[in-house]
Amino acid sequence: MCNCAELFENVMKDFAGQTKTNPAQYQESSFQESQLIPILQKLQEAFGYLPQEVIKKLSEKTGIFVSQIMGVVTFYSQFRLQPVGDNIIRVCFGTACHVIGAENVADAICRELEVKLGDTTEDKMFTVESVACLGCCSLAPVIMINEETHGRLTPDSARSAIREFKDKKHA
Repeated sequence: MCNCAELFENVMKDFAGQTKTNPAQYQESSFQESQLIPILQKLQEAFGYLPQEVIKKLSEKTGIFVSQIMGVVTFYSQFRLQPVGDNIIRVCFGTACHVIGAENVADAICRELEVKLGDTTEDKMFTVESVACLGCCSLAPVIMINEETHGRLTPDSARSAIREFKDKKHA
């Protein structure tokens, strides 16, 4: 299992009841479905995403069907099934951004990084994803690089923002 069994077990210990005879051991039957989202969040934090092997192991440990786990994982956009880059570029496709040119900005970013929207660059430096809204409508069109907001973008200024970010990272 990804050679990460110990990491998996460490995460799971935070969510299971301890046995009375050995507090270091936990009871697999003590998991509750209400813990699923927090468990998935911690597993994703630990692994960087949710590998299929981890989901299968989670199902075995909790008794929750893989299909139920996958239903939660695919419903909430916070969960990832693929590894992501070190930096996340979020391109806003909310109404204001869409009307003012989000598609052109996204295309320019993808061409600059030689990646498709939703994918990760070969060097694992960036993942480019679309989001429904970043809440910065007055700055449309908007992207976020990690937690840094860039607004009133054109395709050229979006490419410049990516280049400046790369330059800062390499400095």
